[in-house]
Amino acid sequence: MNYRVWLEAAWLVHDVDNVDDAIGVAVSEAGKRLNEEDMDYVEVEVGLTDCPACGEPFDSAFIAADTSLVGLQLEMKVFNAESVEHAKRIAKSDIGGALRDVPLKIVATEEFEDDRADAEAE
Repeated sequence: MNYRVWLEAAWLVHDVDNVDDAIGVAVSEAGKRLNEEDMDYVEVEVGLTDCPACGEPFDSAFIAADTSLVGLQLEMKVFNAESVEHAKRIAKSDIGGALRDVPLKIVATEEFEDDRADAEAE
């Protein structure tokens, strides 16, 4: 079975003045570390956090003392996993190996059909 697995990563960015710069640096640094490990199949985006007052989502980036904590969302497709738990372990192990010392948390999984076999048959 095939799964999409989404993980949340907590990324620290030092010496930043604003949220937009922090987000740009975090996404860039995470992408660079993943690409160094030939993991360009992992999608990297800024995560969203719900406002505790109004419930509306906003970018997960917070700054204090010129240091930012940016919540990143990482998405990876896992093919031929034995179960959803197996897919989660594969994704966390692969991404965790590339992003050492970065806290990761599985936030969602979704089963999907593999279109690659259909495309190859045509």
